This record gives sequence, C-alpha cells and structure tokens, in this order.
Amino acid sequence: MTTTKLGEWPGLAMWLIVCFAAAAIGGGASAKAVGFYEQLVKAAWAPPAFLFGPVWSVLFVLMSISAWLVWQSGGFQKHRTALTFFIVQLVLNALWSWLFFAWRKGGAAMLEVSILWILIAITMVLFWRVRPLAGVLLVPYLAWVSFASVLNYSLWQLNPVLLG
Repeated sequence: MTTTKLGEWPGLAMWLIVCFAAAAIGGGASAKAVGFYEQLVKAAWAPPAFLFGPVWSVLFVLMSISAWLVWQSGGFQKHRTALTFFIVQLVLNALWSWLFFAWRKGGAAMLEVSILWILIAITMVLFWRVRPLAGVLLVPYLAWVSFASVLNYSLWQLNPVLLG
C-alpha cells in the first residue's frame, strides 16, 4: 500500500475542485429542481428531493478521491486514457441536469445518462487497473447512476407533457 506524502494533498484539493466545479455547473441547472421535481408524477419508489444533495455530495467526494489516486500513480502523462474518460464522464454528469431540469428533455436526458453509465463503467475498469481502490470508490457512483437512469426513464414516461 502506498503512503501519502504531505506534498501530494494539493492534488486531492485539485480533484475536489474539478469534481465540485462539475457539480456546481450541474447545480446551476438544478437551482429550481426541487419545485419542478415536486410537480412531477412519480413512482412510489422515487426518493424525496432532499435526498439528492447529500447523496451527490458524498459521491463527488468519492469520485475526487478516486481520480486523485489514479493521478497520484503517474498523472496525466501515464494515465491519460483513464483520466480523460473520467473528465468526459464528469462533463456528461453536469450536462444531464441541464437536459432534464433546465431544458426538460426527458428523452435526451435518458440517452445521455445511458452514455454516462457506459463511460462510468469504463472509467471504473480503467481506474481499477491502476489502483483497485480507485475503481472500488466509483462503485457507489455507478450504482446511483443506475438508479437515476431508471428514475429518469420512469419520470419521462409518467410526465410526457412536462418532459417532452
């Protein structure tokens, strides 16, 4: 197991900033999401709106640590493919909120979250190959996006007028 030197902590701070910047961009579209979410017809199993913020906060911390572990093992120079997949999936993560909440495009959001799921799975495998813990830290993220995909589909089907 690798020990972490004090000088490597700025790298973790960098990944926290990158991940939470993506969260903030997505959050910009979700600013009025609670009210919109409450308007939607939902399946009985749909979680309450207040749950999303805490869950995503934990997931973004786990994602940051995961990316940091890979970056720490050789940076972009050595792990360009894995870290590029990570950044691309982060962009799609932020885009989903805009598609669903701001632009209210349920079908486009469904297609996008499907692509996001695939990219997360690929990133998880690539990260696992570098540092198994980095891959494991993405498992909750993939699980939540799996759930979110089913929720996206359900909401889109139950609300065709609101989610055109």
